[in-house]
Amino acid sequence: MGNENKPLAGKAALVTGGARGIGKSIAEDLAEWGSDLVIVDMNQEECDAAASDLSSKYGVKAVGYHCNVTSKEEVDAVGKKIQENPGHLDILINNAGVTRDNLLLRMKEDEWDMVLDVNLKGPFLITQAVLKYLMKAPDGARIVNISSVSGLAGQPGQANYSSSKSGLIGLTKVIAKEYASKGVRCNAICPGFVKTHMTENLPDKIKEATLEAIPLGRMAEVKDISRVVRFLCSEDASYITGNVIRVDGGMLTGI
Repeated sequence: MGNENKPLAGKAALVTGGARGIGKSIAEDLAEWGSDLVIVDMNQEECDAAASDLSSKYGVKAVGYHCNVTSKEEVDAVGKKIQENPGHLDILINNAGVTRDNLLLRMKEDEWDMVLDVNLKGPFLITQAVLKYLMKAPDGARIVNISSVSGLAGQPGQANYSSSKSGLIGLTKVIAKEYASKGVRCNAICPGFVKTHMTENLPDKIKEATLEAIPLGRMAEVKDISRVVRFLCSEDASYITGNVIRVDGGMLTGI
């Protein structure tokens, strides 16, 4: 089946933190369904490599742009580049995020600031910079913000991270209400524990305790997250906006 017959053919998606991890998996699933890609990440070489890989594998157009999402200047520069390539935008995935865990009494101001800047200010700046394109999407636009179960329940040692991800949920709901009339749907996904390079390095005792707290008995694979994102970007989710979807194996059932 050619790309012209795929569910997201003719669409263009921007994925922050899209050069690796969950972001790369999201970009890959969108490309598999025919969407062109704008990969935004901190390392230009990794952006270029991801874009080249997706383009050759799925036959879509893909470009990579270096960007520090906490810098309005760099974010606005990406916004201008989108006007030239790909020239339009239908999907925005705010995925870039960091952690700097510490107990509240020990948390340094720069640990707080960095996490809030990347995880909350970043999505604000990116969304603000590309809304003018999203509002012109002929079939309506999709924004998916990658929050966390930590933003719903809080986690010890994550005052900064939990606060940033909770704030992102609030931002999601505001965007959904403000821009529904412009055809923009905005939803948030709250992953639980996902197998990534960060969780692989956790001590065995923490891994065991984590698995005991998950009714399904396993950590999520990156595809468990990215395929829910892809669904929300599809026409099948055209009546879903302002929602917060847990993808946590049942960990927070009852909240």
